[in-house]
Amino acid sequence: MPEGAMPVLVGVGQVTDHWDGTSGAAGAPSPKSLCVEASQIALRDAGIDALEIDTLAVVRIFEDSVPGDRHPHGHNTNLPGTIARDIGAQPERAIYAAVGGQSPQQLANEMAARIHAGEIECALVTGSEANKASKAARKHGVEIDWSDSAESPFEDRGMGEMLLSRPEIKHGIIAPAYFYALFENAMAARDGQTRSERRAEMSNLFAKFAAVAADNPHSQFDTSGFDADFLATPSKANYPFADPFLKWHIAQDAVNQAGAFLIMSESKADALGIASDKRVYLHGSGEAGDDFISERPVLDGSWAMKTAIHRALAQAGATASEISAFDLYSCFPCAVFSSMAVLGIDHKTETRPLTLTGGLPFFGGPGNNYSMHGIVSMAEWLRDHPGEQGLVLANGGWMTKEAVGIWSTARPDAFTPVEAMAKPDTKVALDPEPGSGSVETYTVTYGKDGPMSGIIFGRTEAGDRFIATAAPDAMPRLLQEDSPVGLQVHVTTEDERNTFVFA
Repeated sequence: MPEGAMPVLVGVGQVTDHWDGTSGAAGAPSPKSLCVEASQIALRDAGIDALEIDTLAVVRIFEDSVPGDRHPHGHNTNLPGTIARDIGAQPERAIYAAVGGQSPQQLANEMAARIHAGEIECALVTGSEANKASKAARKHGVEIDWSDSAESPFEDRGMGEMLLSRPEIKHGIIAPAYFYALFENAMAARDGQTRSERRAEMSNLFAKFAAVAADNPHSQFDTSGFDADFLATPSKANYPFADPFLKWHIAQDAVNQAGAFLIMSESKADALGIASDKRVYLHGSGEAGDDFISERPVLDGSWAMKTAIHRALAQAGATASEISAFDLYSCFPCAVFSSMAVLGIDHKTETRPLTLTGGLPFFGGPGNNYSMHGIVSMAEWLRDHPGEQGLVLANGGWMTKEAVGIWSTARPDAFTPVEAMAKPDTKVALDPEPGSGSVETYTVTYGKDGPMSGIIFGRTEAGDRFIATAAPDAMPRLLQEDSPVGLQVHVTTEDERNTFVFA
């Protein structure tokens, strides 16, 4: 395998299964069966045999991504090995990726770089989630068995770095929606928006994503009636979760979905006779990782997104205006707003596709694997639009880990491997006992009985940040239409936990 090989994507596949447990166990998918099906589609798309694969990389499933999580349907202790066995592959190396939604594009960047370095020649990358099947089986009392293993060795990259700090956990910031709500309300305050105005802004954007999903045969959900009014209005079908988010502003993980792609050296593609109209090239890539959210200087945007996108564009020798289609990660509206700000996009006037799937709330949010579908859909779109360029943005954590790829059917003059993941060099100091300060951003979390807790990030007079939860007397102000950002608060501290009241 010579150095300097040109990597090229040659096969893609994706599947969505609607098994819901009402007809018994027959036909129930598992993460493995979904990966196998998507991988077989990708192999057929490329027109090659599984024995050509020398490297297999699998995106980590949800049940292996949470420390101490149980496996209610049995544990597959070697997912890469069992997938390889079931598709008839005998890879020399197998990888089980670390946690994070950046994984599909990050693995594409890595496999392309390793092909260019002469380390590997043909890689299959796949991933899936079957959370819908798991929830349905438990709801209907259906026994399904996901337990499996294989003796073949694999590289388990584990959980990756910790994404939550001790102060964040102490103050109850433990769910993705809570982190993203803090971003969303920081953006709302910057733009002078009330709660209703922000919901309208989010819903106008996401109604366009829902419309794409409604026309996508691979979507998990029927979103044909999801216009901006429905998305902006609290209802039984669209209940509050964490201000300003309602249910359908949030990635939906109750899906049975999988995707796969094949990437190999151009010389191997030539030797296997893979048609030129199947080939999609990686023109540019970029990766960046940020600190804990409470340590980030800016909360109304994403340094990591900005850095990764700019690196990918620079590597591709392209500007944002030259990109013809995007699949922007859309777990929450603020993630899309952040990337659009970097790209100079106004969704009100933009005519280029911002999503090719319909996005995580509407197409489906299969855990770490959503952007696999973004890559697959982008490859299909680019084959239908030869010579155009498309950008895929994959996001992990709370705008914590970003991976970007710029793809095209046009062959680049040269390939440049992805740079090492960028890291920020500035942090905000966190004051554990602030005494007083002003509100920087906030959210209210909800349970079945209504508002549950209020959380703020604040700034002291010295400029340090603090985290605090609302005392009962402070909750009514957090629920008002006007933003509380900028208001003064008094803070008391006990057992590493701050509680605030408005001054």
